[in-house]
Amino acid sequence: MRTTRLIWQGVIYASLSCGIATAPLYASGKGDQSSGLTPYFSKAESKTATPSKEGFIGRWLMLEPIDKPNRSNTVFNDSYLKETFNTEYFPGQMTAWPKAGQKVKVGNQTLKWHSLDSKLFNVKLFRFATGLEKQYYGVLFWVVTAIDCEEEIPDVRMSVGSNSASMWWLNGEEAVLLSGDRRMVMDDCTSKRLTLKKGRNIIRGAIINGPGMSDFCLRFLHEDGTPVTNFTISNE
Repeated sequence: MRTTRLIWQGVIYASLSCGIATAPLYASGKGDQSSGLTPYFSKAESKTATPSKEGFIGRWLMLEPIDKPNRSNTVFNDSYLKETFNTEYFPGQMTAWPKAGQKVKVGNQTLKWHSLDSKLFNVKLFRFATGLEKQYYGVLFWVVTAIDCEEEIPDVRMSVGSNSASMWWLNGEEAVLLSGDRRMVMDDCTSKRLTLKKGRNIIRGAIINGPGMSDFCLRFLHEDGTPVTNFTISNE
């Protein structure tokens, strides 16, 4: 199988011709970059969505990747991540509710929010970036979604997997930190016991990666390990 060489931040990486590419795996057409997303995402057009039967949340507002150069993922220890994830990159990043199509300024970047449904249990951020012809190495992704509960659901745990490191908040409180250079594994880390309040609950996440793929999956689990599914998901 043919290999190619990629140069990023002065470092040369080898990749299989069927893997990482400098252009989207699926070409966009007639200026509509969103067509490069279709193998992995669909536009969130309905007012609400539901989790999968396994409880995975697939509807997210995702900000185009923030430039955050790292030549290696080995720097992702707890102290580095807490400083990085608690840095304000754009106004209202932990308080404002973004809208699809809204743009924010991050340094010299102008980035847009996208409301998308993942077609898989995991959300492939690498394909999100390449599908929009955006930078995909040395990046920081911000995601947010809301889940609406008809009643309070106590004693649940947020269960997350990510590639690479990430931090997750529920209603403004830190819930899970995944540190180190890691691959995305289902239910890799779980939070302490949490309560999903009646009404709206806001989930925010930050995922950072140097070289390599980027993705995540998130769901809530009951104490007996069964998935929580009795809620709806909204990006409005």
